[in-house]
Amino acid sequence: MDEAAWRIAEKVQALSDIELAVLVCLVTDQHCILETEKELLDGLEQELWIIASDVFGLTCSVLNCSENTTLDDFGHGILVKEDGDDNFNSKGGELKDDLIRGKRNFTRTAVYAAPKPFLFIALNIGGTARLTTHLNDQFFISHNHQADDGLPNLEDHQIDEPISDDDASTTSVVRTSPLLLQKRPSPSLIFSQDDISKLTALTAEVKISSEVRAYLHNIVVFMRLHRAVAGGISAMATRHFDTLAHALAPLHGLTYISPSLVALAARKIYPHRIMITSPENERSMQWGSSLEAVKAVLEGVTVGDVIEEVLQSVDVPL
Repeated sequence: MDEAAWRIAEKVQALSDIELAVLVCLVTDQHCILETEKELLDGLEQELWIIASDVFGLTCSVLNCSENTTLDDFGHGILVKEDGDDNFNSKGGELKDDLIRGKRNFTRTAVYAAPKPFLFIALNIGGTARLTTHLNDQFFISHNHQADDGLPNLEDHQIDEPISDDDASTTSVVRTSPLLLQKRPSPSLIFSQDDISKLTALTAEVKISSEVRAYLHNIVVFMRLHRAVAGGISAMATRHFDTLAHALAPLHGLTYISPSLVALAARKIYPHRIMITSPENERSMQWGSSLEAVKAVLEGVTVGDVIEEVLQSVDVPL
């Protein structure tokens, strides 16, 4: 790798998990799901505002969705106003694809082309109902943010603007208005568009050996055949798995995919996709297994358990 590539790889090492998730999605032109606890949701939203502006130089729009959100609400709410113009370019014509795949957003009066780069993040409360199967499968990766992970960018702003005693008594997170965050003077960006373009170019040049490719596909097969898995190991997931494995290489200063990068990719691609089967529908029941025995085997099994068990079961190439 050249000097510019090594410089970028060094900057990657200083990123938080959330910043890294955003960077990977920008490099691959994909989208992600972030989950956290309910009480951390507002803080994580503000952290993303700061990451977008200070780390990557992007503008963003936040839309709170519920079962009552209409298509018109979504279409208008996602538009970012900047200097009096929409951040989506208006175009005529009919909508043929959805926003995530076709990079198109529509209202009753116009169809808008998404800007480049464009990133869509679903910010969800952990433990709640997942997105519909089709929509869920379109998201590239997922990340679960824990309280112990912290919100480093928001904490830096918190130092600049200490919270009042009243606020301190009710919350440990500064609830700064996104509009106020936008008005702050922007420091030099950590990752410019040139950096992202460089990483995208490096990703296209990454090599994978036949042994490592076989390892990747064996993981897919073992995931699909795991007795606790009811679904989620789709063709889209496999394509995303391969894409992420390639994208992780230049972030680690490599020009090839190692087995450890494949395992890391699996831990990010499948958590939001895998569906755990119910004991009644576990496949061995078709062959006369005892329901009580199957319940005992599946009791307490999580998606994370499935992924780790598969990674331990598949032979790692030397």
